[in-house]
Amino acid sequence: MRKRIFVTATNTDIGKTYTTLKLLENYASKGISVGVIKLIETGVVDGVYPDGDILLSALKKLNPACSDFSVNDVVPISYELPAAPFIASQGKALDFGVLNDAIDKMEAVCDILIIEGAGGLLVPVDGNFMMIDLIPFFNAVGLLVTHCALGCINDSMLSLGALQSRNIDAMMVFNQRTEDGDFSTISQPYFVSKDIEILKVDEDIDTICDVLYNL
Repeated sequence: MRKRIFVTATNTDIGKTYTTLKLLENYASKGISVGVIKLIETGVVDGVYPDGDILLSALKKLNPACSDFSVNDVVPISYELPAAPFIASQGKALDFGVLNDAIDKMEAVCDILIIEGAGGLLVPVDGNFMMIDLIPFFNAVGLLVTHCALGCINDSMLSLGALQSRNIDAMMVFNQRTEDGDFSTISQPYFVSKDIEILKVDEDIDTICDVLYNL
């Protein structure tokens, strides 16, 4: 089985796709063949995949073996309604066969697979599974992306606690955006006091990739 990294976040619009792209670029720059799957994407209208199209374009540039892949190879399950998969699918059971087939096809041409989740950890996928349950199901290590705006302490610690309570191997990284304010003054001191390493997606992607690879 190839190395699998599951990118999740403290909520939606935190930077999962942005982080996934950074991971793909970094591993590819080291000569590692990369693959990417966004298991489920909602808000897909008229054949436009807001995240999937971006990921497919990057994949084709970074892994020539994927030149003939389509967006459905990257996003095996999609729904039109921009909501949690449980809602968008009207409670339909998750089709693990479709997901496993897509992963098998991608892993046939890559050495490391980046799996991107949807929303946050506790987003309901169907009546039985939440996003957090898919990390161990697919034998992946987790990458929790959090923000740096006011409130990130609460959001980060809740999500980190959820991962730890399930004994899921994971690391947390910070996606600092220009609108996030003075993270170093408002929030960072707490994480430092708890010996939580501050690794930022933009500044520390090389370190992040090395740590993940060895988890």
